[in-house]
Amino acid sequence: MSKQYAYYPGCSAMGSSIEYDISTRALCKSLGVELVDIPDWNCCGSTPAHASDHLLSASLVARNLAIAESMDVEGIITPCPSCLKNLKTTSLRMQRKDFHEKVESIVERPVRADLPIRSVLQTVVEHCSPQSIAEHVSKPLKSLKVVPYYGCIMNRPPDVMTFDDPENPTSLDRLMGALGAEVLPFPHKVDCCGASLGLVRRELVTRLSGRILDAAASLGADAIVTACPMCQLNLDLRQNQINRANGTQHSMPIFYYTQLAGLALGQSESCLRMDKLCVSPAKALQQVGAPAQEERAR
Repeated sequence: MSKQYAYYPGCSAMGSSIEYDISTRALCKSLGVELVDIPDWNCCGSTPAHASDHLLSASLVARNLAIAESMDVEGIITPCPSCLKNLKTTSLRMQRKDFHEKVESIVERPVRADLPIRSVLQTVVEHCSPQSIAEHVSKPLKSLKVVPYYGCIMNRPPDVMTFDDPENPTSLDRLMGALGAEVLPFPHKVDCCGASLGLVRRELVTRLSGRILDAAASLGADAIVTACPMCQLNLDLRQNQINRANGTQHSMPIFYYTQLAGLALGQSESCLRMDKLCVSPAKALQQVGAPAQEERAR
């Protein structure tokens, strides 16, 4: 029997990572994970809000929590690690009575803050298990060498995120392995890519993200697989900037895990919006027998 979850897509899913949102919805549907959008949800404030004011940041999140609590669901899930951290941090802070009362006075409605909150990745892995997912694979990712890249906040801080090992997570590794890909051990799997500092300190992002690309290429990887919109953006959209800054010539496709999972489960390349990737995935897709789309949307 499928389970219903309140789905918080986050702002990136409405723009720069719309392919993540589309492929997430497609993957969840195929695995019997039913997503119900939180109606009239608002931005969680991302990094700027909690860096400025914890109370106002929590109030942004609490409004979404309150709406989700009015739904008959198992919990809240989101594909974005940054949104996840804000949702879970607020839920924990709301356990303090004085903080709880201040937030409720701002949002002007009761907030229980007791619904389970998970990432889509955690839900997929725990709801279905990689072994069960492997039974549904119709197009295994054979011949595709990938390095799973979790980024620095998917599993951190561990007492807040409470999923997988904070220093050596393996959930994405196990999922990719179940889909038939050759998973390479990647020592940079939880390194920071520079996150949103690409707007104000581009040299920092080109250095940090360049280090991740260098490491993946040195291992002979065909692609990097990620679960974070910001990590994907820095490694994919900024790859030409990174090459120019570092004197490299990387042409490494950066997939969302939901895209590769959908492909292995028989979904089409166009359905998974592979055309939204900036670095052409054509060569990698040809390796797994998927027809390459030469025309890309951007």
